[in-house]
Amino acid sequence: MGTVRGRGARKKTGSASRGRRLFQHDRALGVRWVVGADEAGRGCLAGPLVAGAVLFDLERIGPQEVRALGALDDSKAHTAEERERLFAVVLRIAERVGSVSRCVEGLDGRGLHVTNLEALSTAARRVARPGALCLTDGFRVPDTGFDQRHVVGGDAKSAAIAAASIVAKVTRDRFMHRAAARLPAWGFDQHMGYGTTAHQDAIRRHGLSELHRRSFRAVAYEGWL
Repeated sequence: MGTVRGRGARKKTGSASRGRRLFQHDRALGVRWVVGADEAGRGCLAGPLVAGAVLFDLERIGPQEVRALGALDDSKAHTAEERERLFAVVLRIAERVGSVSRCVEGLDGRGLHVTNLEALSTAARRVARPGALCLTDGFRVPDTGFDQRHVVGGDAKSAAIAAASIVAKVTRDRFMHRAAARLPAWGFDQHMGYGTTAHQDAIRRHGLSELHRRSFRAVAYEGWL
């Protein structure tokens, strides 16, 4: 599955300067076109892994666009409502936005790390253009086909990576909300598939749904595998 288009969990201060700082990081790389790629759902017990990617044309991003993304940060630093607002701004400002989803069967069959790298590579290639520099969060992604740099803690340092993290998280959360309506017993809209106490209690009561990753070895799975 995949798509391409042709505020926070903690109290934050200085949000306007945060987005400016992230764009300063990307401009300092000395390129016009920058791709950011990041994933959501890597550590979940249930649901897909989603990779998001964004292409920014830094020559077309001026003070007005930077202000519009002033609160941009790692997606985990925002509430769901803030992420939705930022997602809409990213769609408006970015040259290209894409996402790639990898289902539970793929994760269980190929393994989490291999699937994660493949999804990030695919998402990045879908939005890239000649001359672009790809930024990823923390480790190198193979087979992107163009220049790449991995940035440790990149979703809190790079505007492109932070925007990609918003895309991945919002896309995945929307999927999990739809899944909750179809599979209400597990409360996916409350924890998005992460291993919270409430989620593990639901597994103990109801067993594993079609969205649970069998390759994971969670304590709550005992007796169900």
